[in-house]
Parts: sequence; structure tokens; C-alpha cells
Amino acid sequence: MTLTQEQATWFAETFQRLSDNVGQAVLGKPDVIRLVLTAMLAEGHVLLEDAPGTGKTQLAKALAATVQGTNSRIQFTPDLLPSDVTGVTIYDQQAHKFSFHKGPIFASIVLADEINRASPKTQSALLEVMEEGRVTIDGQAHETGRPFMVIATQNPIEQAGTYKLPEAQLDRFLIKTSIGYPDLASAEQILSGTATRDRSAAISPVITTSAVAEIADLLTSVHVDSAVLRFTAQLAEETRADANTRLGVSVRGMLAMIRAAKVWAAEEGRTYVLPDDIKALAQPVWAHRLVMDPEAEFAGVTASSVIGRVLADVAAPQSRTTAA
Repeated sequence: MTLTQEQATWFAETFQRLSDNVGQAVLGKPDVIRLVLTAMLAEGHVLLEDAPGTGKTQLAKALAATVQGTNSRIQFTPDLLPSDVTGVTIYDQQAHKFSFHKGPIFASIVLADEINRASPKTQSALLEVMEEGRVTIDGQAHETGRPFMVIATQNPIEQAGTYKLPEAQLDRFLIKTSIGYPDLASAEQILSGTATRDRSAAISPVITTSAVAEIADLLTSVHVDSAVLRFTAQLAEETRADANTRLGVSVRGMLAMIRAAKVWAAEEGRTYVLPDDIKALAQPVWAHRLVMDPEAEFAGVTASSVIGRVLADVAAPQSRTTAA
């Protein structure tokens, strides 16, 4: 069943309310908020590469408050263990049985701060839970529930004490973006409210977590024409064929694009995906998935430039983009 126009209009209005609500805590960043909300409703995860003190914690807390969910923050350090993230099984002497004590990963919105400061072993603890929404400990699966989103931050890889995220880990992030510093007007507004240390504390919920899950299910019915699917596949294939890349967009990356594009289209009150939706999301959804050839990278070629060239070279379909 395809999303109706009435449902799309309702969702566009609801999405604007969600965005405005989060925007009370994260000032002057509507584009970033839209990307993060898109990832949440597409049931994906977000990677932020940012300098310290740009509002990443405020974003996670405001998002959790907006959907009436829980949030947790994990500070990744070189000595952090996988069990510090996922939880551990402990023997209860009084009950004479083992019981599972959940780790901080069991929350609606999880802020994984400075993820690339942890060892690869600890980073790998996130692979299953990010892909499947569950943690397996001693053969027992423990579901995280819905919604579940990891907002991970990483320091620029040239900083000391960082471990580069492996390709499999990067591929599990739906979107990579950056909050960045506020503009002058937003900075002035932030400074005028120094009496309020935590803007997210004043955020009131707009919808419930159960409603988020229902909306996510509803948005899967946004129509995607076969021409748009072919266009997406052609773009992905071009990234793999590019001489400057070692690895192009994966199948997981293509699926992530379609999931995100469905949400993006509905945010604008449409019941169908346009090629322009794919183009708008290409950089945040795909650039971090490319593995560049070392020689090309040394010559200054970036993943973003490869995505830009591919978008320019592959012709977008001109018709049959609306719902059947």
C-alpha cells in the first residue's frame, strides 16, 4: 500500500514540529537537524565529525526528549571494553542464576562520543547492535527496542590517539555530517542565554517513541519508481568503477539511500521519491562509504569530489517519477 497524499501532508507538518522542537536546543542548524531526523525515521545511525563543544550532546538529548525516549552517552577511551558498551552477565548469588545487566547502548538515542578513540575491538561491539538492533551475550539476544539510533562523534583522524574506523563500521552509518560552529546571530543568541546551561532540559515531547516506530513503518510505503531505482544503482556502480576509489558504494549503501530518500520525500509532503532526493542525499549518505586509492588521496582527490563527478556524469531520469 502506497503512502497517501493526506498521510504525506500530515507527516510533513509533524516533521516540521519535530525539527522546530529540536531547534530550540540546537540553534541555527536546521539542515543538520533535518538530516539527523531523517536518519532516525529511516532507522539508521549518524556519524558526526566535529570539533569539541559544537552541541553534539545537546542534539542527542533534545532529540530523545522530543520523541519521549531515553538517551545515554558513552565516552569512548582507549581502555573502554566491549562489555562497558553492551552490558555484562553477572551471577546473582541470592537467586543462584546469571542475570544480564544492560549497558548504555540500551537507549533510544545513544551518543557515542569520540568513537575513534576506542580500540578496534571495542568499536566492533557496535557492529551487531547497529545493524540488527540487538545485542547477543552468552548466546542470548537482547533487543534494544525502537526507536534506536547511535549518534557517534569522531575526531579528525589526524589528531593524536585516534583509530581509523574500519570500512564495515563506517558502512553502518546511514549519514555522516557535521554540526560546525554557529553563525553570528545564533552565537549571539546562545551567549544571551548563558543562564540556561542545558537548553535540552526545557524540551517538551512532540510524539512518543511508539509513534516514531509507527511513522518509520508508514514511510516505507513511499513510492519509488523503477527509473529512480535504476538511477541510484547506476550512481553506485559509477563510484565502484571510478579509478580513484578502492571501494565504492556497497549494497547496504544503496539500500540506505532508498530508505533515506523515502523519508526525505515525505518531509516535503510527497508520496514519491524524485531523482533530486537522491542527489540531495548523495554526499551525506555515500561519501563516507568510499575508500579512496592512496595515490589519488595523496593527489588531493576526495570522496566528495568523486560523488560530485558521478552526479554530474550520470543522467537523471526525466519522467515516471511520480506514484503509479
